[in-house]
Amino acid sequence: MKKLMSGNEAIAYGAYLAGVKVGAAYPGTPSTEVMENFAAYPGVYAEWSPNEKVALDVGIGAAYAGQRAMVAMKHVGLNVAADSLFYASYTGVNAGLVIVSADDPGMHSSQGEQDNRNYARFARIPMLEPADSEEACRYVGAALEISEKFDTPVLLRTVTRLAHSKGAVEYREVPPASPGAVPAYRRDAGKQVMLPANARRRRPVLEERLQKLADYAEETPLNRIERGDPELGIIAAGVAYQYAREVFPRASFLKLGMVYPLPRRMIQEFARTVGQVVVVEELDPFLEEQIRLLGVAVRGKDIFPLYGEFSPHLVRRCAAAAGLVSAPAAEDDSGPPPVLPARPPMLCPGCGHRGIFYALKQLHVLVAGDIGCYTLGAVPPLEAMHTCGCMGASIGVAHGMDKAGVQEPRVAVIGDSTFFHSGMAPLVNVLYNRGVTTTIVLDNRITAMTGHQEHPGTGRTLQGGETAEVDIAALARGMGCTRVDVVDPYALDDVTRVIREHLQDNQPSLIIARRPCVLHRREKRPAPVVETDMCVNCGSCLELGCSPLIREEDHVTINALLCNGCGLCAQVCPMGAIVSAS
Repeated sequence: MKKLMSGNEAIAYGAYLAGVKVGAAYPGTPSTEVMENFAAYPGVYAEWSPNEKVALDVGIGAAYAGQRAMVAMKHVGLNVAADSLFYASYTGVNAGLVIVSADDPGMHSSQGEQDNRNYARFARIPMLEPADSEEACRYVGAALEISEKFDTPVLLRTVTRLAHSKGAVEYREVPPASPGAVPAYRRDAGKQVMLPANARRRRPVLEERLQKLADYAEETPLNRIERGDPELGIIAAGVAYQYAREVFPRASFLKLGMVYPLPRRMIQEFARTVGQVVVVEELDPFLEEQIRLLGVAVRGKDIFPLYGEFSPHLVRRCAAAAGLVSAPAAEDDSGPPPVLPARPPMLCPGCGHRGIFYALKQLHVLVAGDIGCYTLGAVPPLEAMHTCGCMGASIGVAHGMDKAGVQEPRVAVIGDSTFFHSGMAPLVNVLYNRGVTTTIVLDNRITAMTGHQEHPGTGRTLQGGETAEVDIAALARGMGCTRVDVVDPYALDDVTRVIREHLQDNQPSLIIARRPCVLHRREKRPAPVVETDMCVNCGSCLELGCSPLIREEDHVTINALLCNGCGLCAQVCPMGAIVSAS
């Protein structure tokens, strides 16, 4: 029987079939659904860890203990986990460990592009790259077998298009395995304690293992040659293989499922049997550069872009410009296609973040921002965020502004999940190094941007169990922060007063703006009413950037179907023309 599954669903199913017992992740698009789906299978343990490094350490510990493990994260998450990735390459694993890394070509939901195939070469560990959902399922088992055979963690790379598109997967019901006896922990300090002396002994092991993996790459069915027209040979992997297959249906193909290390002899043999070799790959010339080093003449990035997401249309257009295929049929000259009006992203109606950013804008505060829904505080009309780099950067950046002598009033804003992810250490840094930064934790009681995942402050685990609910205010006081206030971002006057007082205090402080995400705990109140005879159409309420507010010819109206009744518009109207219904 076959079942339609997204790439993420297929990876979770493949992990279950392959006997993975422990899963850990931090949610991040496009990888989030991997662990959400895995957690639903019987007889497994799955968790949301505070960040990706913690998740990888959990997976490494489970593998050390003899249980197969899977860790999942988006591409930038592997930057956070890199320290653990590299030590695990040295220590090896006792049981299979697969690390799912989901790249995001085109930056659909990310602050940057990066090609995580480079991590495989950097850490000297193997990487597999599936091309569809069926391969995504099977490659998890293959990765675990490689992991155990060669005593190494294995990276499994996906991209957004594979993670979220659906394909047919061979499906069978599998009863949960009986728990069985947990094997006794195998202590081996020389292998698992990376003192310099031990690490030096392990260093040659990495190179020996890499050579064995290269030999394995020549034999594994994960890499295969598909014979076609000998005039053109295409080398591709992952989703790029699907695009290339569509554009070059008659070409010969070397389809790579194991993208590191590469099957050198297979590549050279393939090149000898075709007229020219073309590499089709998104992002970096990762394959192309390694193939050139083998002495193979190859084309790649002289034809296809170095950045952005590919599509069959893009591959065909670039191939036609290079003379590899005939040009696409000319488009209809009847006129340009209709262009839909752009819909800028905005905070949801009733979002608790809106009141904070409105207050910060009115106070002319310099705002160091972070990654989350609240990053939308940077866009018009709020325009109240001035830096945003990566998870947890805001507090450190604001502290740097302080130490650089910036005189403007300034704050750092960070979400509750992001605070647990990577905000605690920079807050400690502010306190330890006698900074005066005010940090605002935008606490919407959930990891909202990636789809409402639990975190250490929600009191529930990924698998639905009740657990300790970490109190951010108490945690900050325990760190030594003496000025901590909790505000309701719907109470605009109170929010403005507290922010102003914190900025005037000239000491390190923390404000927790607590209001549950309106999409997670919907609390729909009656919409305010506009007294049209009092409205002068000044537009003050529109500065909130709230979509239910609509400017008519001579007054503002409120779409009651969209409105969640937060009442902020009534608070900012200078004429008192908006009357709260509550």
